[in-house]
Amino acid sequence: MVPISELPTLYSSMAAVSVLPHFTANPTVSLLEKCKSMSELHQIHAHMIKTGLVHHTFAVSRLVAFCSLSGVCGGLDYAASVFPRIQQPNCFIFFAMIKGFADSASSLNSILLYSQMLSYLDEFDGVQFSIPSVLKACGRSRAFGEAQQVHGHVLKTNFQYDPFVSNSVVRMYLDLGEVGMARRVFDTMPCRDVVSWNSMIKGYVEAGEIDLARALFDEMPEKDLFSWNTMIDGYGKCGKCEHAQELFQMMKHKDVVSWTAMISGYVLNHRPKEGLVLFREMLSLGIQPDAATIVSVLSAIADLGFVEEGKWVHAYLSTNKIRLDSGFIGSALIDMYAKCGYIEDAYRIFKSISHRRSIGDWNSMISGLAIHGLGEEALEIFNDMERYDIKPNEITFLGVLSACSHGGLVQEGQYFFSLMQESYKIVPGIQHYGCMVDLLGRAGHLQEAINVLQEMPMEADVLAWKAILSACVKHGHVAIGEHAALHAIELAPEDSSCYVLLSNVYAKAGKWDNVAKVRSMMRQRGVRKIPGCSSVLSNGVVHQFLVGMEMDMMYRGRVLLKLEEVICRLKLEGYEPDLTQILLDVEEEDKENLLRVHSEKIAVAFGLINMKQGAPIHIVKNLRFCSDCHSFIKLVSMVYNRKIIVRDQNRFHYFQNGSCSCKDYW
Repeated sequence: MVPISELPTLYSSMAAVSVLPHFTANPTVSLLEKCKSMSELHQIHAHMIKTGLVHHTFAVSRLVAFCSLSGVCGGLDYAASVFPRIQQPNCFIFFAMIKGFADSASSLNSILLYSQMLSYLDEFDGVQFSIPSVLKACGRSRAFGEAQQVHGHVLKTNFQYDPFVSNSVVRMYLDLGEVGMARRVFDTMPCRDVVSWNSMIKGYVEAGEIDLARALFDEMPEKDLFSWNTMIDGYGKCGKCEHAQELFQMMKHKDVVSWTAMISGYVLNHRPKEGLVLFREMLSLGIQPDAATIVSVLSAIADLGFVEEGKWVHAYLSTNKIRLDSGFIGSALIDMYAKCGYIEDAYRIFKSISHRRSIGDWNSMISGLAIHGLGEEALEIFNDMERYDIKPNEITFLGVLSACSHGGLVQEGQYFFSLMQESYKIVPGIQHYGCMVDLLGRAGHLQEAINVLQEMPMEADVLAWKAILSACVKHGHVAIGEHAALHAIELAPEDSSCYVLLSNVYAKAGKWDNVAKVRSMMRQRGVRKIPGCSSVLSNGVVHQFLVGMEMDMMYRGRVLLKLEEVICRLKLEGYEPDLTQILLDVEEEDKENLLRVHSEKIAVAFGLINMKQGAPIHIVKNLRFCSDCHSFIKLVSMVYNRKIIVRDQNRFHYFQNGSCSCKDYW
């Protein structure tokens, strides 16, 4: 968008026509600078028609420029209706129309207007101002043939010596995905400036060619902040945080984008703690975070699952009067509270932005309710969306289908899977099909789940086959489990969970020889099982407990004594360890000893010691709950009168008064 106040300067720089002083000072033309709406524009245009001013090229050019470039609603369509009536359109009028369409959803019109301009004008002086917009339109429209024709015209007219034009050619080829052609243009440019180098580096980064980007970055004669930030962001997105950190530390001057790129890189690569450390350092240096920083930080907190830092960020937003509808902050805040186990707070945020909700806010609320097992409530939110005429997207339906899966709402899930296709014309992606497989598998409809996999228009991914495998463990289907495991292991040979799930299928069926074969296969392939790990936040410190008895020696004795006390007390209440959860061929006594040192049991014992009476115990676990630990914690919540909240690999479990929010369906 070009501010209307800048148009006289732009116009005169194009030297398209001779501008008479009395036209520039004309009160009617001057009113265009103050115009703020289409209704005001209609009045000015009517006056121009009545006074004959509309026949003067300069005056009508200002009218078209306002309509095309000011961004006023309906302006571009109005400009398109005025344009055919202009008797002698000049380069500036064509420029305004071409740029307006290039920035719109109808960018192809820019190419047509450019062709019309070349056939209409006698000389090409001033045409170069429109070329960057035409090139942009070619890139946006994926119009490769037209792009080459415009490029050819640039070469014929020697416009490649204009740095704005040549940089636009590079950017156009990058937008078209033609990185090689962009590089050839870059290498032959008569004059390369910092924009040229940055465009090429960014193009390599976007194409995933991070090593080529780094080579060009190192060769670059003069780097600016954009150069450094692009490389840091690129390294973060391709999983090379150490390289990003190296560049970050080398920077003499950093802005908020630099810090955000580094924090985002840590979060994307599942290193949320390091992201939060960097965020605190950023604040200590007095650098104000922007919306993108806040979203990344809230995502890091959501990954960790502990809310105290999130509450501080929320307070920071309130203190600094940062609006929740700025960027994606509202969605990220809802997501953070939901993933930290505070679904009521998530809902309060959702209600507080009732008049300014984005589709992301609705999606975050539905997904949050889904992971809390509140399927019916999630569907109510979806119904509210429909009542408010908010059009759901593919992410909305992922949340809805997930809610149905966690809540065992099979018929509802099938209904919404059909609804998204028939009513909203959304083509299901592999994740939607995966949700349906999970929904049917959890409910024991394994053959129907297999049918979904076979009827998918794309190849099933490892997550879909693992959903089948998990259902086979739960419902005891060995043959289907073997079939699913073969596909899962073929797709992800280094994923230990594929082997573990197959081993569990065999163990549940008492096929210990097959269990041994699976374990042997894992050893031969160097695949290691991920150990169970549970975390508890106490006094601002995250304490982690691994399956077995690995923990801080400072707490070891007290925690194990407390665990023994808890087990003895629960046995008096009727607790019987579920030895079927130990999927090893060992003696029953050994099985019970292995059960008692599951990480979530140790975390509960730690919480009972260190958390005040009445305070809920929040636990984050990296794997799925086993049914023995689930029964154990249900009894603890009743006997010790404690509220215990556990987030496992898939969802939340709220334990209170001897029951769980999942209703034993997970």
